[in-house]
Amino acid sequence: MDNDWILNEFKLIDFGDQRLNKRLIRLTDDFVKSPESPINQACTDWADTKAAYRFFKNDNISYKEIINSHTSATKDRCNDFSNILVVQDTTYFTYSQHPKTKGLCPLSRSRGKHKEHIYTLGLIMHSALAVSPDGLPLGIMDQKIYARPELSEETKEIKKRTHNNALPIEEKDSFRWIESLRNTATLLKPHSCDFVTICDREADMYDFFLCAKEIGTKILVRGNYNRKVNKKSLYSEVTGIKLWSLLKQKKSIGNIEIEIPKQKEQSGRKVKCEVRISQFELSSPLNHVDRKIKDLPNLKMYAIYLSEKNVSKEVEPIDWMLLTNIPVETFDEALEKISWYCLRWRIEVFHKILKSGLKVEDCRLSTSERLTRYLSVMSIVAWRLFWLTMISRTTPKASCNLFLTAMEWKILYLKFNKNQKLPEHPPSIKQCTIWIAMLGGFLNRKSDNEPGITHVWRGLKIFSNMLEGVEIMRDSYG
Repeated sequence: MDNDWILNEFKLIDFGDQRLNKRLIRLTDDFVKSPESPINQACTDWADTKAAYRFFKNDNISYKEIINSHTSATKDRCNDFSNILVVQDTTYFTYSQHPKTKGLCPLSRSRGKHKEHIYTLGLIMHSALAVSPDGLPLGIMDQKIYARPELSEETKEIKKRTHNNALPIEEKDSFRWIESLRNTATLLKPHSCDFVTICDREADMYDFFLCAKEIGTKILVRGNYNRKVNKKSLYSEVTGIKLWSLLKQKKSIGNIEIEIPKQKEQSGRKVKCEVRISQFELSSPLNHVDRKIKDLPNLKMYAIYLSEKNVSKEVEPIDWMLLTNIPVETFDEALEKISWYCLRWRIEVFHKILKSGLKVEDCRLSTSERLTRYLSVMSIVAWRLFWLTMISRTTPKASCNLFLTAMEWKILYLKFNKNQKLPEHPPSIKQCTIWIAMLGGFLNRKSDNEPGITHVWRGLKIFSNMLEGVEIMRDSYG
């Protein structure tokens, strides 16, 4: 397939050795053509496989340089839109099945009523994904891949004794949300594109909201803490009201039907929700560590509350509290913010592609440094596969020349239109995406929805094998 897009993503790459620059381009092309394949299967022969392992082993290569070149290309794509959404989220990669891998950090997960901790080894990835208002993934705006450093015994004791409030925000793991917000603003502020950062409940913290105010950027965060708001004074015990209570007192301004994607044991469903809105004032935490060195202002915020009607006992009801620093005073303004938050699932799909589609947790590179380089390349591959799936939905009538060469679309056409003449003009990108998905098992029945990412990445692998066979015949027989 046409790899001009790879040249565009890595146009700023300069490892000081042209062979390394070309190897990155070759590796990315191989991984796109062979999703689900480990390194040795994605590479064409033993020489390429050895070169790939040498690339990931090279300590002179920074994963940040790989990502930064891609973010520059992402920024250029963002400039085609008047406004975009930047969705932040964290995912965890588990490598416990590879005990010899060095440099991993312990990760804990909780389950059950007693919150029993299950420890595993892995890496943490925090990403900011740029998405157009109609849902097209434009690329990664910021990314951090790391192993959480081991805390000293003194720090552990401070966290335990003060419930983590005695540490500056810069020393907390949650600082990654603020850091990514700042990095995104640095990239996009000098340009014409307006953007809104969207986060899940982990970003519901005063320091994140304060940072947004200080750098003058818009945010939309799902609320997590039922804190007291609208207090007349910081230390007042009798004034103020809990956030959820405040919104439940408000009159519903309308109803909305939203579609909830499939999650774990719960299937996807459509739900009807009541919408309530309110302005409120958020005070700084009483025990904030910075209170002694600077003034911490009250923040003017807006809340949008969605509560599900006619709740079924079999599912967890929708109970969303969306917090923003953008004025929300009408039903239409609330609907706009809700539609933005619904696009937060784009980054969940991005993580699914990495783990289920590209199977990055099966990689057996022996150190965390090598894995971070590998994950940075695979993140760009995952974005490209995601883009290929969604571009056919957002611009279905566009030409397939966006990602297929003339030879490729003709082969694809003849595969599904045997004994027919080739058309004068290339088919649409939607039609070619459907054909590729059909190679991956998509049935394309009248009752079927748009093909999903799983069918597309499986179809791409089969299509790449077809193209390789054609190229062998062409090289041998002309």
